[in-house]
Amino acid sequence: MCRYSHQISFTSSAWHALLSDAIDPFAAIRQPIESLGGRLIDAFFAHDSYDVLALSEFPECVAVDDISIAFYAGGAVAMIHSTPLLTASQAYESRHRAVAREHHVASKARTQSAFAS
Repeated sequence: MCRYSHQISFTSSAWHALLSDAIDPFAAIRQPIESLGGRLIDAFFAHDSYDVLALSEFPECVAVDDISIAFYAGGAVAMIHSTPLLTASQAYESRHRAVAREHHVASKARTQSAFAS
């Protein structure tokens, strides 16, 4: 499972529609996420430069560009910033792989340097 945080700003016309829909005020957020096979976990209105903070989950990782295109295609979103989220264990594994790659690259460079001498 891949989770994402989305910071979203609506267009002014979307705000009007959003405030008049008491049944599902986050339909404009739910639809693009579901169109990519994901689900909206939760959404919150925010007092910030973005109107909404939403959390989504997908069975497989989705490119941030694909998420942006799905949101912009609906016409309700003026700006979106999506961030992939990692659990603590995913972050640890990612760091572990990065350190292993660094050691491999350094070892390869030392080997090449020895042959060049």
